[in-house]
Amino acid sequence: MQEEIISRAATQAMQLLEGMIARPSFSREETAVADFIEDFMQKCQLNPQRAGNNLWCVSPTMKSERPTLLLNAHLDTVKPAAGWKHNPFTPTYEGDSLYGLGSNDCGGGLVSLLMAFMLLRCDENLPYNLIFLASAEEEVSGKGGIESVLPLLPHIDVAIVGEPTGMQPAIAEKGLMVLDVVARGKAGHAARNEGVNAIYEALADIEWFRSHHFEKISPLLGEVKMTVTVIQAGTQHNVVPAECRFTVDVRSNECYQNTELLDEIVRNVKSEVVARSTRLNSSGISLEHPLVQRAVAMGKKPFASPTLSDQALMPFPSFKMGPGDSARSHTADEYIRRQEVEDAIRCYCSLLGS
Repeated sequence: MQEEIISRAATQAMQLLEGMIARPSFSREETAVADFIEDFMQKCQLNPQRAGNNLWCVSPTMKSERPTLLLNAHLDTVKPAAGWKHNPFTPTYEGDSLYGLGSNDCGGGLVSLLMAFMLLRCDENLPYNLIFLASAEEEVSGKGGIESVLPLLPHIDVAIVGEPTGMQPAIAEKGLMVLDVVARGKAGHAARNEGVNAIYEALADIEWFRSHHFEKISPLLGEVKMTVTVIQAGTQHNVVPAECRFTVDVRSNECYQNTELLDEIVRNVKSEVVARSTRLNSSGISLEHPLVQRAVAMGKKPFASPTLSDQALMPFPSFKMGPGDSARSHTADEYIRRQEVEDAIRCYCSLLGS
């Protein structure tokens, strides 16, 4: 594709991203930015469809004999971290870098994928049908996000998610399960030998979570990882606590469904265990998939990602590949470089083009 076309698309992408940054779009509060993107899509005659704050466009050249590829990125952001030197809602350039909340996660990926979709959508010779989806509530894995939209879309065979990966393909990512655990004892006066200390009852289970190793180890994602992250017990210094509550963050690999891990955990600890959700399983795609192989032929290096995305809610093969750096996400003074966006548009067009 001509470099002049890619350069113009990158300029348009950055202008769109500036408008996104200027409209706060916290999870479940994305209406203003969704309205803005929908208006842009309508002006570009992309015939957008909308459900809640989720927006999607379907290629006009859909053919039943071709597999369908979903291009997805999210339009919501976390709230600003402490320490911003720039105004997080004022798009600000320093040289090639655009600062603003959501610029890296995941505005850069969203505008790059949208531009690639616009450039490719009418190509009759594409190997894939294309659907572009800007989804909501990704940062909280909300029910009003991608999970609510997938049943409304045509059948999808594979997806690219535009999370920041330095444009390297993340072909596997860990899943997430959060556990609320309660160890119970019996209240008593701390000065006398009475009561059952719930903190002491919890210690053995906390140690089990720290030291247990699940048998199946992924060649890409490694072991399942469990971390006790929050603990609460006691009301005052002279009362033996009757209850100790703690939270466990479980990061699953593709060898297990979250329900399998939960069953093994319940069998091994004495405390009461309740999973907040088991729906965010590990996800990925085969190294042999044609899209991955084409990326490898372009010099890309597949890797495994420890962070969660909307892939966890996709019942089809998927991988992450987007501009920016995951290390910038959720940090003060988040930014994306214009060159990263331009390179991403060029890369997507090369990867997907005929």
